[in-house]
Amino acid sequence: MKRALISVSNKEGIVPFAKKLEAGGVEIVSTGGTSRILKEGGVKVTGISDVTGFPEILDGRVKTLHPFIHSGLLAVRDSGDHLKQLEEHSITPIDLVVVNLYPFKETIENPDTGFEDAIENIDIGGPSMLRAAAKNHKFVTVVTDPEDYEKVLNEWLEHNEVLAETKRQLAAKVFRHTAAYDAMIASYLTEQTGERYPETYTITYEKKQDLRYGENPHQQAAFYREPIGPVSSIANAIQLHGKELSYNNINDAEAALSIVKEFGQPAAVAVKHMNPCGVGAGETVSAAFNKAFEADPVSIFGGIIAFNKEVDAATAQKLREIFLEIVIAPTFTQEALDILTEKKNLRLLTVSLDEEPLERSKITSIHGGALVQEEDRKGFLDADVRVVTEREPTEKEWQDLKLAWKVVKHVKSNAILLAKEEMTVGVGAGQMNRVGAAKIAIEQAGGKAEGASMGSDAFFPMHDTVEEAGKAGITAIIQPGGSIKDEDSIKKANELGIAMVFTGMRHFKH
Repeated sequence: MKRALISVSNKEGIVPFAKKLEAGGVEIVSTGGTSRILKEGGVKVTGISDVTGFPEILDGRVKTLHPFIHSGLLAVRDSGDHLKQLEEHSITPIDLVVVNLYPFKETIENPDTGFEDAIENIDIGGPSMLRAAAKNHKFVTVVTDPEDYEKVLNEWLEHNEVLAETKRQLAAKVFRHTAAYDAMIASYLTEQTGERYPETYTITYEKKQDLRYGENPHQQAAFYREPIGPVSSIANAIQLHGKELSYNNINDAEAALSIVKEFGQPAAVAVKHMNPCGVGAGETVSAAFNKAFEADPVSIFGGIIAFNKEVDAATAQKLREIFLEIVIAPTFTQEALDILTEKKNLRLLTVSLDEEPLERSKITSIHGGALVQEEDRKGFLDADVRVVTEREPTEKEWQDLKLAWKVVKHVKSNAILLAKEEMTVGVGAGQMNRVGAAKIAIEQAGGKAEGASMGSDAFFPMHDTVEEAGKAGITAIIQPGGSIKDEDSIKKANELGIAMVFTGMRHFKH
């Protein structure tokens, strides 16, 4: 290794790395700010202009885009013809490239960044050098992550070269890095144009953590997050206490958080296997949790609980008395933390709920492709709500119908949910027919079904669901409507004295 080209935005560890290279007889070539930092650190540096014989121009936009640089990177060292051409043109090969890119992500994360500033932070020369070096990794070592400095140095010092396997790994990392960089730029520019579903859909994620396993112990898994993702998400939650999150924990936590965001008043949501098993709302967090627990005290065991308000000591004491996997809240009082952290394995997460909801796409992978759609953010106020029966709901029934409608859209289809006194009392999830889902919800509710309200994620194809509701003493129903047999359901509701509301909006969740 005789010549290294160093040009980095992330200056972490670059001076000691360059010093060790220099001590081993490597010539350091550098640009702009990196050159200045290295010189200040006592490293002797050859400037890019000294190599190219051409000044940096256009405010630094053009400095490394030159044959003396890219020929030095791309020359095949075991090709006599390539080496002859380098000699004819007095070009020195470059053996090591250390480059990371303009901080485009950090630039667009700043809400005050204007379009022109974002464009100016699109790196051109950096990706070109990285790609050239990575393509020619048989002969050139390329480093884009400071975490790799030590490994490269150790191999070079021990073997007088960087091993071929390491060079290939570093090259793969470079192409992942440049692909992610380009994906962020593509996403940003596509957003600016307002296109929702372009001809190619380019996304990127960064690893948050490796997971012990996936849904089952025989499945490997990892957790990735969007580089610039929503703050109000499990991907950006802060874990205060407890064991490492598992694959299933993350899925269930996301489901619980999605539901609790529906509420403005204090609410508590218990989730098991991606479905709510208990949801309660009240004047206080403690009252909300009492209702969520009472909704299904069996299923909540080993569940995930999400709150939309700060967890206090009184609520924490109740949480401590049952086995839970995770508790999620915007904040915990210190007294609540003192109580809950006594349980060694209980995971405590904080998630900010102050973020304004953004229009975001939901991506579902299938073999060989992906489905992309808007998230279902529509709620009661977005629906075309109309009473279709002779009897209108009472004020209390309206309250329960609204809760049922908020929550049923988060239940796997076919879904039926019963609500009473600001809590869920029965959930029928993921059934192949709607009347089957209704029967499960009614059976779970037991005596609590009397006087409850029913929510359905989609229309009733037959009047049999209304009939089952009547038998159980359910007094009000909210459903989308739209069946060719709506009139049969309306007629049956009128016969049974049930108030029924149509929303004109379906909430399938597969």
